Amino acid sequence: MLDTFAAWLTFDLMGFVPGSRLGEALWFFLYDTPKVLLLLVSVVFVMGVVHSYISPERTRAWLANKPLGLGNVMAAGLGIVTPFCSCSAVPLFIGFLSAGVPLGVTFSFLISAPMVNEVALVLLFGLFGWKVAALYLMLGLSVAIVAGLVIGRLGMEHHLEDWVRTIQMGAAPDLGNGNPGWRDRFGHGIAHVKEIVGRVWPWLIAGIAVGAGIHGYVPQDLMAGIMGKEQWWAVPAAVLLGVPMYSNAAGILPVIQALLGKGAALGTALAFMMSVIAISLPEMIILRKVLKPTLIAVFAGVVAAGIMLVGFVFNAVL
Repeated sequence: MLDTFAAWLTFDLMGFVPGSRLGEALWFFLYDTPKVLLLLVSVVFVMGVVHSYISPERTRAWLANKPLGLGNVMAAGLGIVTPFCSCSAVPLFIGFLSAGVPLGVTFSFLISAPMVNEVALVLLFGLFGWKVAALYLMLGLSVAIVAGLVIGRLGMEHHLEDWVRTIQMGAAPDLGNGNPGWRDRFGHGIAHVKEIVGRVWPWLIAGIAVGAGIHGYVPQDLMAGIMGKEQWWAVPAAVLLGVPMYSNAAGILPVIQALLGKGAALGTALAFMMSVIAISLPEMIILRKVLKPTLIAVFAGVVAAGIMLVGFVFNAVL
């Protein structure tokens, strides 16, 4: 319904031509902005209510008792059933951090949610068959889990922005004496929304605006020419091309199909797709409000290395 309303605003009310660059960019912005903002408010509110029951210290203690990597596996698995683009996954990432979930575990979710979800898998199965879908699932989860483990082992919590660390290390909320009622817990959820959304929303809008502009003006033929070459640098070049762009799995897969039809190698095209939906520039802009530049650079570097490995493996075996 939201996409239909955005299309009505863009093409019927404003009179832009469907398929035009500016029209498609504006449609994307009008569609994605309310979707992501509603998701952000909803998730942060729910996390605020949950926070009224369980303190960050208790959450950290519970996860600390899990065997090495199990938290990353659980977070990556959760990402499969959350069909979000990278910018839509950021609100949950923030919510997990605010609840005290370890940094590496939250990154496993942030990588998995846009890159390996049921939408991507169903579309890959329909377009390329079960072997491609299964290999993509296995390698995508591996990237999410291993990247989360690496980032977690680096101990970079001090590269979170100070306001996030304050929330993480805070005590359980004071909801008064006795057993607090739902009104108190909802009140804490609303306060949580004001605190977090009030800080993040300008960056969110800026990220979506960048993504909308790229969505409407990307030169597809140029990318197909580069990714169709067999040089060793085709996969790294595809990843670099994908980082400034923004889409979700459903939006980028038709582009991948078109690129393959113009001669792009499958592994190179999938590496491009994974970089678009897992480490996009709009996502980095939004994450800047939560993470310091060093941590963003490490996150992007680790994930990019994993994606390039996936691209090389696909090109080698298929």
